[in-house]
Amino acid sequence: MKKILFYSFLLLASNAFAQSVLSPNDFLKHNIGEQFTPHHQLVDYYEHVAENSPNVMLKYYGDTYEGRPLILAFVSTPENLAKLEDIRLNQLRRTGLEEGEVDNDLDLAITWLSYTVHGNEAAGSEASMSVLYELVAPGNERTKEWLENSVVILDPCLNPDGYSRYTHWYRRYGNRIPNPDLNSLEHNEAWPNGRVNHYLFDLNRDWAWVTQIESQQRLKVYNQWMPHVHADLHEMGINSPYYFAPAAQPYHKYITDWQADFQMDIGENHAKYFDEEGWLYYTREIFDLLYPSYGDTYPVFSGAIGMTYEQGGSGRAGIVGESSYGDMVTLKDRTEHHKVTSLSTIEIAAKNASRLNQNFNQYFKDARNNPAGEYKTYIIKASNPKAKLEQLTNLLDLHKIEYGTLSQDAKVSGFHYKTTESKNGTISKGDLVISAYQPKGVLTQVLFDPETAVVDSLTYDITAWALPFAHGLDAIATKQKITPNAAFELPKATASKKVENAYAYAIRWQSTQDAHFLAQLLKTDLKVRYATQGFKIDGQSFDAGTLVLTQADNRMMGEEFSSAVEALAKELNQEVMALSTGFSEAGKDLGSGSYQFIQKPKVAIVGDRPTFTNEFGQVWYYFERTLNYPVTVLTMSNLFRVDLDDYNVLVLPEGRFRFNESQAEQLSDWVRGGGRLIAIGNSVRAFPSMAGFSLETGSNGESSDSKDAAPAVYGNSTREYISSTTPGAIFETKIDETHPLGFGLGDTYYSLKTGTQAYPYQDNIWNVGYLNDDPKTFGFVGSEARKQLKKNMIFGVEESGRGQVIYLVDNPLYRGFWEQGKLLFSNALFLVQ
Repeated sequence: MKKILFYSFLLLASNAFAQSVLSPNDFLKHNIGEQFTPHHQLVDYYEHVAENSPNVMLKYYGDTYEGRPLILAFVSTPENLAKLEDIRLNQLRRTGLEEGEVDNDLDLAITWLSYTVHGNEAAGSEASMSVLYELVAPGNERTKEWLENSVVILDPCLNPDGYSRYTHWYRRYGNRIPNPDLNSLEHNEAWPNGRVNHYLFDLNRDWAWVTQIESQQRLKVYNQWMPHVHADLHEMGINSPYYFAPAAQPYHKYITDWQADFQMDIGENHAKYFDEEGWLYYTREIFDLLYPSYGDTYPVFSGAIGMTYEQGGSGRAGIVGESSYGDMVTLKDRTEHHKVTSLSTIEIAAKNASRLNQNFNQYFKDARNNPAGEYKTYIIKASNPKAKLEQLTNLLDLHKIEYGTLSQDAKVSGFHYKTTESKNGTISKGDLVISAYQPKGVLTQVLFDPETAVVDSLTYDITAWALPFAHGLDAIATKQKITPNAAFELPKATASKKVENAYAYAIRWQSTQDAHFLAQLLKTDLKVRYATQGFKIDGQSFDAGTLVLTQADNRMMGEEFSSAVEALAKELNQEVMALSTGFSEAGKDLGSGSYQFIQKPKVAIVGDRPTFTNEFGQVWYYFERTLNYPVTVLTMSNLFRVDLDDYNVLVLPEGRFRFNESQAEQLSDWVRGGGRLIAIGNSVRAFPSMAGFSLETGSNGESSDSKDAAPAVYGNSTREYISSTTPGAIFETKIDETHPLGFGLGDTYYSLKTGTQAYPYQDNIWNVGYLNDDPKTFGFVGSEARKQLKKNMIFGVEESGRGQVIYLVDNPLYRGFWEQGKLLFSNALFLVQ
């Protein structure tokens, strides 16, 4: 069935039609809980209800990578649906994102429920059909009352591709009589499992970074509505009971008392229903409100009451699974629990519509007039590469974060992200200026603050993510209130000297856009070099890493050389500099051996087990979507059966690799013969002490003297443990700018470290990225971990014969949002050879 992106329709039926709405059990070929519903049947049911109920408007808001529809159901009274656009605009006026007066007669509660962002947590999508039916069933007087002053938005499946992967797998391998034995095949998904989307990304960690198409399309609609309440319904391990709000500490310090208090009200309402049934549940544990890219925290930082609900079961449970304490965890029970918390959420919001609107209004009034954080303005220098500025502004636009510039220069003092120092500086005319005094002020501060405002170190995820660090930007955070007074425009491209029949072209190496352009040049078989040191030609200075295409290298193209380069540059909006000569005013001439020829990568990536699903997806996505460059994915079982000489680059994504003696010898021989092996994150662990490789592990940290230490206290075991961990913090990493792996990064790279792998400075490996004796950090780092990690290699290159092994201890492609890391990985792919 053809779906039209963002096309919505409203079918208002007569009472006779309303009586014909079927329950899910009557519509489907199975009862809810007896079997998993394929995604197309889930969509069919929502269409059926929309066609036969005056209470539902259906909206198609996009498609997945695999072409499955993303849908929303808007549920309310026919009268409210008839003025739905007025209600939406009124809500945005309340936030300040839309101009105009607020109409208090439209003070409805807007509740958004999101199901199955993890595809194998399928009970959410199954429950959503029952929730929809309960809201529109003609005989349900209770829900009719709620809809009088509510708009309910249901997203039945945020991850259709993962959901389909799981449900089809289970229907294929599930026993006719469901078997609760967890050893049975039906309880053990194949790789990759259904949790993730097409590119194997965790969409529940993508709300702020919006790298994936599902997130991008959903966020557009979310920010058109800005609901009061958002609940994200999940499943977790089969041995766990149900979890619902209030959330666990640590809360981010910018979360208001009102948001915390209303979570308590919702939790108490849920508890009432669970108590009546005798169902087990817990609150205020594990699931905190800190990392901003979840389906609960992103709404919270956008003014809503954002919550996660977790049902024990997940893909492991199947239709029925036996827990470790002998309970039969059934899909029927799991869907019933999700239905109850969904309806309870709608109920408590409807009964508190006036209170929600009053506090929502105050939240955004405070955001616009009195932002909570220390830093009030963020300045991104216009001198940053244009492509990086464009990447950032595109992200800001998705989040509806306002920005501008100043029409004149101004003095400023504040925190400089490049040097991590607080000092005086200048806002130049044309710099990108982001004020915290705006509707999305809280989200702005959360995303840009150099240090996370957290009340406790016990957290569920990474603790640092500041966008200027992630994007490698020259930027300043200041406590001064600075109001932009002009529209920001991207810097104009440097005018290239008009050159008839150019001798060469130069492209500065500064961003992933430049790497994408290089990939397209190589795909068209253009010959490209890069400068191993800086040079100056035609009055223009160029740094090491600059790409150079000479007419001489591409003489087989004849007169088509210039037109081919310029046409591709125009198509990709890439700045190139035409050079009239190869004679350098400073540095080496273009015919010098200091311009390294770039060998066209023929890339193989190891997929399947033992790679980690998300981390393999990050590499796959980088090649397909960042570079648009072909790769071959090899399974581990096939890796040593193919002829590795068909490839000159082999990427090991993060995973648990173990190579036997024969395999290690094959890899070593391949590298010595000219291969380039790139090992990322956890895969680096395979190489210390492996024959043919020089990497050594260990720690430069000072071991703590435990002789006089007090005995450990059992109740403090969790806090004792985290002292040796780094759940996710930013480390100031020194870069050897003279090595190709460091080109374009400057002398400092801010690395997101999510583990404590320790590799002291290496004797037989180039220590290109390394931590000094006292590296600056942002986010939580355990005291013992800090000792262990000082004076460590983070990025290194081992030369072996004609090839190289590149060790990327910190994953530069983590979750696809560390833009500066993508440039570093591009160095490993193209320049290290």
